[in-house]
Amino acid sequence: MDPSEIPADRDRPGGPRPPSAPGRAEDERLRETEDRNRRRLRWTFASVLLALAFLLSPVAVVAAWMDSQISDVDRYVETVAPLATDPAVQDAVSDRLTDRVVDNVDLDAFTAALAKALERADAPPRVVDNVPALAGPLKNALAAAVDNVVTKVVTGDRFPQFWENANRRAHAAVVKTLTGEGTSAVQARGDTVVLDLGTVVDEVQRRLVDAGYERAANIPDVDRTIPLLQTDKLSQAQTAMQLINVLGPWLPPVTIALAALAVWTAPRHRAALLAAAIGIGVMMLLLLAGLAVMRQVYVNSVPPTTLPRDAATAVYDTLVRFLRQSTLTILVVAVLTALTAYLYGPDRAARALRSAAARGTGALGRAAARSGLRTDGAGRWLEAHRGWTTGAVIALGALALILRNYPTPAFVALVLGLVLLALVVLGVLAAAADGPGPSRTGLATGTGAARPAPGAPPDRDTGSDRDTGPGG
Repeated sequence: MDPSEIPADRDRPGGPRPPSAPGRAEDERLRETEDRNRRRLRWTFASVLLALAFLLSPVAVVAAWMDSQISDVDRYVETVAPLATDPAVQDAVSDRLTDRVVDNVDLDAFTAALAKALERADAPPRVVDNVPALAGPLKNALAAAVDNVVTKVVTGDRFPQFWENANRRAHAAVVKTLTGEGTSAVQARGDTVVLDLGTVVDEVQRRLVDAGYERAANIPDVDRTIPLLQTDKLSQAQTAMQLINVLGPWLPPVTIALAALAVWTAPRHRAALLAAAIGIGVMMLLLLAGLAVMRQVYVNSVPPTTLPRDAATAVYDTLVRFLRQSTLTILVVAVLTALTAYLYGPDRAARALRSAAARGTGALGRAAARSGLRTDGAGRWLEAHRGWTTGAVIALGALALILRNYPTPAFVALVLGLVLLALVVLGVLAAAADGPGPSRTGLATGTGAARPAPGAPPDRDTGSDRDTGPGG
C-alpha cells in the first residue's frame, strides 16, 4: 500500500491515538521535574527575600526609633521626661549646681574683708590671724545651705517643667550629636550634650535670698549647664547614624514588604510565614542583646566627673526605653505569628488543639441553642462565611496595632485576647444555629471542620502546606 494512503491519526475513527504507557510515564516525569525546578526556584527566591528581611529588621527598628527622636521634638521630650524625677539624675543635678554656686562665692575675699574689719575694731591679733581658717567651715556651711535649697528645687513640682524647657532647647544639639548635622548649637560641646538649666539656678538664687542670704543675688553668673549625654564612643558610629537617619522612614515598610513577598512567593505559605516569624524573632533577641552590650559600653565610656555611673545608667536606659519597648513588641508579635502558623499546620498537636477548640465552641453553641438562644439564619451565615469573618477579626486586630503609636507588649497581649475572644464568640454563634444536634462548625477561626458523614474518608490536611503557586 502506498504510505500516502495510510490515514493519519486525526482521520481515524475515535480521534488520535492515546500516547503509549512509556510516553505517558515520560511526560509525567518531565512535568514532575519541571515542578521540582519551579518549586526550587521559588524557595530560593523566597529564601533570599527572607534573609534580606532578617538582616534589615533590627536596622529598621533602630531607624524608626531614631527618626521619631530626631524629627519630633515632642517625642524626644517625652522620652527624656522621666529623667526629671529619677533620683540618680536629681542627685547629679543637685551636686553639680551646688558646686557651681559655691565655687563662685569668693570666700577668701570675704574672710580677708572680715579680718580687716576685726583689725580696725582692735580685735586681738590672734583672732585676726585665725580669720582665714574660717574659709573651710564657711564653705561647708554655705555648701550645706545651698545644697538644701537646690535639692528642694530639683525635687520640687516645678523642676519637671524646667527640665522639659531645657530639653526642648537642647533637642537641636542632640540631633547634631547623633547625626553630625545641623547647626552648631551652644548645647553641643564636642562629644557631650549639655542642658542649660539657667532657670533652675535663678530659682536657687531666689530661694537663697528668701532664706536670708541676701548677697546670694550678687553671685556671679555660673556655668548653668549640666551634661546629659557624652558620646566619645558612640560618635564613631556617626556615619552609620547619618545613613539610618536618611533611610529611617523607608526601612520599616521595605522590610515588611520583603517578608510579605517572601511568604507569598514560597510554595508553602504557612512554612514561609513560620520561618519569617522565627527569623525576625531571633533578630529582635539579638537586638536586645546588642542594646545590653551598648549599655555597658556607654556607661564605661562616661567619666565619673561628667556623670556618676548610676546617673549615666539612668540616662541610657531612659533614652533607649522606647527602642527596647518597640523591640520587645515586635518580638511578641513574632512569637504569636509563629505560634499561629504552627497551630494551622498539619502537626498532630496542632490538629488536636483545633479539634478541641471546635468541640468547645460547638458544645457552647449547642448549649446556647438548647436554652433558646438560637442564631438560625445569622448563625448559618457565620458558618458559611467563617473564612471572611475570621479574616475580618484578624485584620481589625492588625489595624489596631498599626494605628497605635509605639504599641507595648501589654497592648499586643490585650489585642490578642480580644481577637481570640471575638473568634470564640463567632464560633459559638455559628454553632448555635444547629440546635441540640451535632455541631456543623467549630471555632470561627476556620479550624473547626464539618463532621464527616458516615462512611466518608477521614479528614486530611489539604490546605496548610500544599504546593501552591504564588497567591494560591
